[in-house]
Amino acid sequence: MIRVAVADDQPLLRATLTMLVGTAADMVAVGEAGSGAQVVELAARTRPDVVLMDVRMPGMDGLAATRRIRADPALSEVRVVILTTFDLDEYVYEALRAGASGFLLKDIPPTDLLAAIRVVASGEALLAPAVTRRLIAEFARVAAVESRMVRELAAVTGREREVLTLIARGLTNPEIAARLGLSISTVKTHVRRLLAKLDVHDRAQLVIVAYESGLVTAAKRSR
Repeated sequence: MIRVAVADDQPLLRATLTMLVGTAADMVAVGEAGSGAQVVELAARTRPDVVLMDVRMPGMDGLAATRRIRADPALSEVRVVILTTFDLDEYVYEALRAGASGFLLKDIPPTDLLAAIRVVASGEALLAPAVTRRLIAEFARVAAVESRMVRELAAVTGREREVLTLIARGLTNPEIAARLGLSISTVKTHVRRLLAKLDVHDRAQLVIVAYESGLVTAAKRSR
């Protein structure tokens, strides 16, 4: 059973999302929060598998709340999905840097949102629609290269670099397997090794490493 917490400053939307979660046989809503401080407390108390996190909330915003949750070793298994009406570049990038595992707009169809929760709860993939991948790439293009990332990338094998590059381009495990002529289980093994070697918790952070290390650069946006 996937345990889901809902954080949004609009009571009606919180109630709607909670009801939606309740319609799924494999999910249960563990609580609601109307501010960043409240959702941090809620996460500590209920230990949800996934938090649906609004960005703009009073006091501590959703990005700060995400950073707080992800920084707590006791909450290392909690995954955060940013759910917002705003699709600005800096929100996408900062959400991923904060430790979010997904970034979705609030106009997403209900069935797609439930599917997104399942994917994030599994820890298998970054939920990145094509527009989100473009935003990540465009904003990451101007990010400074971090020397720590460069040093850690030195420990990555050639095949692992290929896998990391394709992850950053938004390919799923089956797509990577097909592209490289590998089995899906082998791709999963490479992903696990990348997570361990680069000391990151999911594919979202692998995308950040790929861009900030310079392994992948964003294509220029067409005019």
